[in-house]
Amino acid sequence: QVQLVESGGGLVQAGGSLRLSCAASERTFSRYVLGWFRQAPGKEREFVASFTWPAIPHYADSVKGRFTISRDNAKNTVYLEMNSLKPEDTAVYYCAAADEAGRPPVYWGQGTQVTVSS
Repeated sequence: QVQLVESGGGLVQAGGSLRLSCAASERTFSRYVLGWFRQAPGKEREFVASFTWPAIPHYADSVKGRFTISRDNAKNTVYLEMNSLKPEDTAVYYCAAADEAGRPPVYWGQGTQVTVSS
């Protein structure tokens, strides 16, 4: 069973920073490509950041230069460092696991709320 556990969401003022974490089992971490998606109220879920093979980060245009995805292999954890946050970044952020880079995720975490106030 694949479990993805997100943490680190919260309320922050515009211009602030947050770091999200996604913890997985060792098997999940090595078997799947992990990334981040988000869903704002009334909108469809959208891609935020992920790794392409072998471990090159890839970002949505809306977050390039502000968000950084990273991974700690020893902790089986993927992070999303979010800086210069904007109110339009407000969403539920989901960690996701895909079989291959560029393919739709097959597993999702429970999500963590990020709220950016103006």
